[in-house]
Formats: sequence, C-alpha cells, structure tokens
Amino acid sequence: MNGPVEILRELVAIPSISLMSNRPIIDAAVRVLTENQWTSRPISYRDPQGFEKINLIARPETQTTSEIDLAFVCHTDTVPFDLLTWPEATSLIERDGMLHGCGACDVKGSLAAILAAITEVKVEDISRGVALILTADEEIGCVGATKLLATESLRPNRVLVCEPTSLQPAVAGKGYGLAEVRVAGKEAHSAFPQQGSSAIYAAARMITGIRSRNEETREEAKNPLFDPPHTTFNVGVVQGGTAKNVIPGECRFLVEWRPLPEENPASAIEWLNTLAAHTLQSHPGCTIDVEALRADAGFAYPADSVLVSDLARRLDQSPTGISFGSEATRFARVAEEVVVIGPGNMHTAHSSRECIPVSELKRFSQCIGALMRGEIA
Repeated sequence: MNGPVEILRELVAIPSISLMSNRPIIDAAVRVLTENQWTSRPISYRDPQGFEKINLIARPETQTTSEIDLAFVCHTDTVPFDLLTWPEATSLIERDGMLHGCGACDVKGSLAAILAAITEVKVEDISRGVALILTADEEIGCVGATKLLATESLRPNRVLVCEPTSLQPAVAGKGYGLAEVRVAGKEAHSAFPQQGSSAIYAAARMITGIRSRNEETREEAKNPLFDPPHTTFNVGVVQGGTAKNVIPGECRFLVEWRPLPEENPASAIEWLNTLAAHTLQSHPGCTIDVEALRADAGFAYPADSVLVSDLARRLDQSPTGISFGSEATRFARVAEEVVVIGPGNMHTAHSSRECIPVSELKRFSQCIGALMRGEIA
C-alpha cells in the first residue's frame, strides 16, 4: 500500500494549474479509489478557454444510502509556477522533515492523506456515510464548487474543506469582496494641466481613502479567531494613463476586502460609493464608477461542537479562523457544519517556498482514517 508521502509524490508530479485540464490528477485519484472499492462519479464542464474541467463525487461501494454524514472536499488545481525560478516545482523534495513542491500543502498534501487513508481503511470498516468531493478551479474563484453545488443536490451533514491550517480546525472564515473602480477624467497636454482633469489623481485620492479605511478597521470590530483580527482592504492592481506628457483621462483599479463573518460583505460597496462621491468634490472634472464583482459572506460555526472538539483533541490543536478564501463559503450554504483543516501552512503556499511537514501529513492521514471508522465524532 502507498503511504501519503508516496501518493503526494505522484500528485505533485502532475502539473494541475488552473489554466489547464485537471483530468490527469482526477484520473490518478480515481485509480486509487477504484482499487479500494470506491465508486467515482465525474461531472465535467468546459472553462471559457475550452479546457475540460472535472468535479468528482466518490463514495465507498458498500454505501447505498444517499445520505452523506461527512464529506471531505479537496480542490485539484494549483496556482501557476515559473520553471525558470522553480525548476523542481513538480518534484517532491524532502529536506529537514519538510516536503517541498507545487501544491504540496495547497492542497495535494490533504488529498494524498485522504487517499492514503482510503487504502488503509477497508470499506466494510467505514461506519458512517462518507464522500470524497474533488473540485476544479478553486484558485480562480471556487468556480468548480459553485458549478457543482448549482447542479447537484448535495446536502452533507458535515464537511471538512481541506486547506493548509497546520492541522488547526478552522470554524470560521472571512468573506471576500472585490470591486473595480473606473475613474474617467479629461486628457490634455501636461504643459497645460488646467485644460484637463487627471483620472490618476482622483484615483489616488480614493486609494488613499481606502488605505485610511484599512487602518480604521484595526480599531473597530475584532475577532480573535483571525490573524489579523479585523476586516482588511487591499488595492492590488492599478492601470491608467497613456503617456508621460498627457494628463490621464482614465484610471482603473481593483480593490478587495476580507470582512469578518459577522459583517455584511456588500456594505463595503456602499462605503466605496460614498468615498467616490467625496472624491468628486475635489475632482469635479472626473466621473467615478464602482462595479461590484464579488461579495461573498464569511462563515462561522461553534468552536465547541463535537466534531471540532474531537478533532482538536486528536490533533492537539485549538480551533481557529482563516483569513484566506476557500470553498467553505460555498459548502456552508448547504451543510450543517463546515470545518476547514489540513496539513501545511498557507504562509508558504503560492510560492517556491511551498512545503508541508511530513509529520503533519501522516497525522492528518491517520485522523481521516479515524473519522471514517467513527473513532472521532
């Protein structure tokens, strides 16, 4: 039988960035599932570029009921990587008890641990209704999970969404908001600035206001489950101007925010529109349009539930919250309880530093086995 390290080595060797089909990694998982008497049902779709993407629902052959008491959810895509700066991205390398490779912790390590547990636990020893759900395109907005839940009548009682949390059970997650702000001004030669209106100056005024708002949230509502414990804002992309000697007639930027679960993520749109109105008072020659692109609410569940308490005790960890996005926000709409958990730390993900401790990988696999046998919760 292959252990989690050997399975992870195979998974890391399969490139599975979001801009390509995830079929190869789905096929690798299905092979393990089939060999261990699990049935797999693929649900495919085409992305905007025409690539085949596959979501998968797998269950033990012995389970005939449609009820799912506990579902394990893993996404199958990774962020892009640069082979020039990270030539060993698809080779699992062990150094000082850490396994390095693209997707090692986000989240191929979790998938490897689950598949290894499936090879260890006989289907007749699985004491509850379980399912493994694999999704596509999580890294570009949870596209696969959104499509899956829109077309399938999935109503699991409890869901473990796999993300690197250093094995801490996360019972809450921040929401996610995204908006594009478009500022239109009036072009003119820079030698005659009085004839134009700078879209960039107006945008800069708004961006400065967003930065101030980011500072203000530090002194407002706080939730100790999160790091940082408050809502955050970020301006990540700015575009504008045509030439060095032209008053810019257009500037656009993307602003994102990660609200606490107890906050309405759409309230930031109202605040941005108010900020835009105030900005126009000092830039009357401009117009500003705020387009809401996303406003996903966060999630929060009791930290003292039986499942969380058992996980925390088994793994010697305390409950926490996650500040990064995950598919938990999607599954929280249909499940009674959602917990985000997995080996590795998100601080190393999405970079050439990505790695996962061997000890956490093995402990998580053992924990999954205990969950399937009913030894936990």
